[in-house]
Amino acid sequence: MALTALLFPGQGSQRVGMGKELAREFEVARRVFEEADATLGFSISKLCWEGPEDDLVLTAHTQPAILTNSIAVLRTLEKEKGLVFGACAGHSLGEFSALVAAGALSFADAVRLVHLRGRAMQEAVAQGVGAMAALMGLSPEDVSLICKEVAHGEIVAPANLNGAGQVVIAGHAGAVDRAISLARQRGAKRAVPLNVSAPFHCALMASAAERLARELAPVHVGPLCVPVITNVEATPNHDAGRVKDLLIRQVTAPVKWEDSVKSLAKMGCEIGLELGSGAVLSGLVKRISPSIRVTTIGEPHEVAAWPKA
Repeated sequence: MALTALLFPGQGSQRVGMGKELAREFEVARRVFEEADATLGFSISKLCWEGPEDDLVLTAHTQPAILTNSIAVLRTLEKEKGLVFGACAGHSLGEFSALVAAGALSFADAVRLVHLRGRAMQEAVAQGVGAMAALMGLSPEDVSLICKEVAHGEIVAPANLNGAGQVVIAGHAGAVDRAISLARQRGAKRAVPLNVSAPFHCALMASAAERLARELAPVHVGPLCVPVITNVEATPNHDAGRVKDLLIRQVTAPVKWEDSVKSLAKMGCEIGLELGSGAVLSGLVKRISPSIRVTTIGEPHEVAAWPKA
């Protein structure tokens, strides 16, 4: 039987209206949104379904919104289709969704943690101090070298190793600007600043990692029913005892998405299901490992089209 991996999106995949039709049609999905609202103490469901977009894109809202929508899709597939899977992977905050799917974290703990994580990441760096940029057409090694050359005592480093020639960098705004300029000189196909509220996955997020560590300390981590490919190591983790440390390190470490997808391929993964809003991960997977057949599922008709186990 072909190995199926669940793929969970990260920040940037949000859109107003996500999960609305799913919750209208499936009670199990509606209950996930209700649990998120009760846990957070505000209506994340209303933000997902109605916006306004200006509020949905705030990092402290975006992270729990995306996780809630992904888990609503997951629970619907489990109930309606008897979904069977053998591995999970998630991009940045998507790793929390993956850990819920694997049984390591309760949904309530995960949605509370990513809400705090989003707030801590937003507050770690004052507005305007940090920046991120996407560089296309250069190798990760080339990008690392550029970052070292332009740092001049500031922080700038690869933040997302997304594969398919795409590396996102993060750090001090001036250093990121210098990296963009040098990348263009070195032949980057594109080098563009990103419209983000903070420089994620770099050393400037150290205070956010410390806050997450304090919140994680009392949280129960259960056994993983399937391995989760971690962002930090890009290898399958089966050990519940390592989960907290890996999540803390992830805040300041680059997301090794290309190597994560290659790990899934090496495990024999033939089918990937991206659960939630958008198809960012599906596009990357197709370019990194074309042998993995990827399907996105987020709407009722997409649930209906998936075969029963």
